[in-house]
Amino acid sequence: MQGEGVPTGGAAGAAANGGDGDDGVAARASLRREQLGLSREEAASRAGMSVAYLDQLGRIGYDFDPGALMRLAAVLQMPYDELVTGRRDAPPGQGTAAAHPVLMRLAERECWERLGTHGIGRLGLSTEAGPVVLPVNFLVDGCAVVYRTEHGGPAAVAAGTLVAFEADHIDEQLSSGWSVLVTGAAEHVTDPGTIRSLSERPGARPWAGGKRDLWVRVVPGEVSGRTIRAV
Repeated sequence: MQGEGVPTGGAAGAAANGGDGDDGVAARASLRREQLGLSREEAASRAGMSVAYLDQLGRIGYDFDPGALMRLAAVLQMPYDELVTGRRDAPPGQGTAAAHPVLMRLAERECWERLGTHGIGRLGLSTEAGPVVLPVNFLVDGCAVVYRTEHGGPAAVAAGTLVAFEADHIDEQLSSGWSVLVTGAAEHVTDPGTIRSLSERPGARPWAGGKRDLWVRVVPGEVSGRTIRAV
């Protein structure tokens, strides 16, 4: 390990290496420590360094002492890459809220406009184990949502089952977005001509692949939506 004097590199080096700021090494380490219930002293001791060195390590960034960061990542029970650069697959919404956000309701026409023709949404339903939410590829067919799944699969609900469907879009840069919620009863699509027509549409092939020949239509009982934007 390098000496425990104050590391060099300057402000420019810290910024380039992701040390300073709300999403730098120090911030990620601090958040993870809180999740694990570790104090700064405990984390530093387990990683074999002083508290002062731990603090400077977070500010300077990953190229100052990779070995020390690897020990710290092990103590924090997180991958090294996640500690030094952040999660590549983090869920959306990691940024801060806009300065002056406005939340507005969408008219039903606006809801269908945002759903467009196809995409990926979430199906909410009740099971014996409790409520579940499943991602599904969907098509908009008139004023209804349609998806295909496998017989016997978790999304293969019985005809007449009350379900909820939700889709949304988030703009990370503007801290804005919209969400649409459709609730209603499920029905199975059995007409061969309708199935053939749906199968030929863009977006009809599920990302999950496999044989998915059960088509389910969510007949809307209620459609609602909201949008949030900055002013």
